Amino acid sequence: MNTILAFGASSSKNSINKKLASFVAKKIVTYEALIIDLNDFEMPIYSEDREKKDGIPKKAIYFKKLINESSGIVISLAEHNGSYTSAFKNIFDWISVIERIVWSDKPLLLLSTSDGKRGGITVLNTALKRFSRQSKFEIPHFNLPNFYENFSEKLGVTNYELSKELETQIEEFKDQIDTLLHT
Repeated sequence: MNTILAFGASSSKNSINKKLASFVAKKIVTYEALIIDLNDFEMPIYSEDREKKDGIPKKAIYFKKLINESSGIVISLAEHNGSYTSAFKNIFDWISVIERIVWSDKPLLLLSTSDGKRGGITVLNTALKRFSRQSKFEIPHFNLPNFYENFSEKLGVTNYELSKELETQIEEFKDQIDTLLHT
């Protein structure tokens, strides 16, 4: 199945990052969008001792299965204190022990947004630097500042220039998926 796995890297029930990731994944109409909520993957805080004692949680294994079964992954990163949210970091830590290539060589589209003028740019840059080390592709990315001024749930990104930039990044992401599926 040609599926785009998408999530906001936040545990907020009303996550603006989840809204952005959902909107973007649904724009890619040639693929089915599978939107997940990180709250469904809450598990113990990762530690080597816990892994040795209890093994890898079933929720981590299932999360990794969703990655492996997807054609591409859309992640919109929420920024907490200049870094990943603890919910995302914990899942990332668990899935990184399942398989060395965390995102399974799938094309990624990284996004970030916040209600401020920087739009989570620090966490986006951190993720780009980290995830690029394991990616076959140049990772398309997009930062949306001032979410409530620049986004509508019905229209999506309402700022013309930002909308055009997002479209460019989505096209690059789709091209990467098509390349992967046809090789």
